[in-house]
Amino acid sequence: MIKTNNLKVTSITPIIAPADLRQVFPMSEGAREFVARSRERVKDIIQRRDRRLMVVVGPCSIHDPAVAVEYARHLNTLARQVDDQLLLVMRVYFEKPRTTVGWKGLINDPDMNGTHQISKGLGIARSLLCQLTDLEIPVANEMLDPITPEYVADLISWGAIGARTTESQTHRELASGLSFPIGFKNGTDGNLQIAIDAMIAARASHNFLGINREGRTSIIETAGNPDVHIVLRGGSRKPNYHPEDILHTEEILNKNSLTPTIMVDCSHGNSNKDYRRQPEVLEAVINQVVAGNQSISGLMIESCLEEGSQKISADLSKLKYGVSITDACISWETTEKILLEAHHRLQKRK
Repeated sequence: MIKTNNLKVTSITPIIAPADLRQVFPMSEGAREFVARSRERVKDIIQRRDRRLMVVVGPCSIHDPAVAVEYARHLNTLARQVDDQLLLVMRVYFEKPRTTVGWKGLINDPDMNGTHQISKGLGIARSLLCQLTDLEIPVANEMLDPITPEYVADLISWGAIGARTTESQTHRELASGLSFPIGFKNGTDGNLQIAIDAMIAARASHNFLGINREGRTSIIETAGNPDVHIVLRGGSRKPNYHPEDILHTEEILNKNSLTPTIMVDCSHGNSNKDYRRQPEVLEAVINQVVAGNQSISGLMIESCLEEGSQKISADLSKLKYGVSITDACISWETTEKILLEAHHRLQKRK
């Protein structure tokens, strides 16, 4: 018999169902209440009912849960100090979009050796999210694989759709059914329109293929997600966090009947891919807020325990503790310093 299907597939391995994983790593009632409360706080900020700024801060990606927990403990202490002006949400990204190839994140390859133990990765990810939630740390996550959210979405307070996927119909449909606010990044070339189109699409209802909690392929019908906003991450030609860029973004949002609420990513194109320039971007944005800007509602910072980045070694014992293995990050020491300075300046707002 001539085969016409799966000619280029080398294996298909069944995976644990979302409902089964949730039984292994359940949420407590207190954790559920904390996540619900955190989501409402985020919504109030992006809808400008709360004048605080949301700061999504943390490692470019998570590869060592121990580092993530240590970082979270530091963040928890700082969050209490700045809470009157800043809502700190930890960046806990498990999936990494790649321009070509490379390590795709903790869920896809938790052992960082090409074995792709995805069931194990899902378990590590959910276990870590439960720990962070018990520490009362609001969690931010990037939505990359459309199947993954069913395993972890109940623990997330804010989600991002990245620059490479904002234009994807699949991700716009996915966002329309998520239970938390979503930020859409502008395109890698700086194009804002794809984020605007994505926001409009995600606010609408959709029907598409997905999985249910038992892992069965299902028709998903969504109501639409009203809690969407734009994330300015700069482009390949220039940054887009300066006052004229913010004004231009406000005009486009208003023109499309979208709430003029803007998050600025201090990394990526806005820092010209130089992690050491993130404090410079943060300061420029805080200057605008202190001067009276009402549309800037959030910031994003790539930060880890130690500064810089490192490549994955064949000998994983050689990896430096607390250093990113994807994008370079500022250190915790620098992070604490710049956020305390931002807090002090914001306190002087009228």
